Amino acid sequence: MRLTFSGPLWYWRGPAPWYFVTVPDDDSEVIKDESASLTYGWGMIPATATIGGSTWKTSLFAKDGRYVVPVKADIRRAEELSEGDHVAVDLAIG
Repeated sequence: MRLTFSGPLWYWRGPAPWYFVTVPDDDSEVIKDESASLTYGWGMIPATATIGGSTWKTSLFAKDGRYVVPVKADIRRAEELSEGDHVAVDLAIG
């Protein structure tokens, strides 16, 4: 499954702070419908994400009824991304 979408980069200030892009509602529903065959446990779904010229392996997980894509520090540096930047994401799931 392949999805392309865009959204703001946001920062979660939890006990393990991290940056994310949220998968839109409609695309999250598609993932949710297929999640049983995609997950490797705890609801985590393997994916390969691309932003700009950077591609990395990651895992999606559910948050507030949608899925989120974690964006690693080296990707943010390579693409010169900051919190609030609007980014286009290409996502290959499974």
